[in-house]
Amino acid sequence: MITLQEIQKNIAEAIRTSGMTQSALAKKMGVSQQTVSHYVKGDKLPAPDTLANLCRIPDADANDILGLR
Repeated sequence: MITLQEIQKNIAEAIRTSGMTQSALAKKMGVSQQTVSHYVKGDKLPAPDTLANLCRIPDADANDILGLR
């Protein structure tokens, strides 16, 4: 079973490897930088529609973020 901490780690890793900043990703997703920060810190879990937007991270994929691979 995947945990919130694993999803948080996968989101942070996807952002890091993309070279994007949290601010740039937030702008691309249409959310605040603070919201992205909450996902990275594991304070909040993205809603399904927001998770789809997280896949706008270059080379990121929902399966990777959810730890399904």
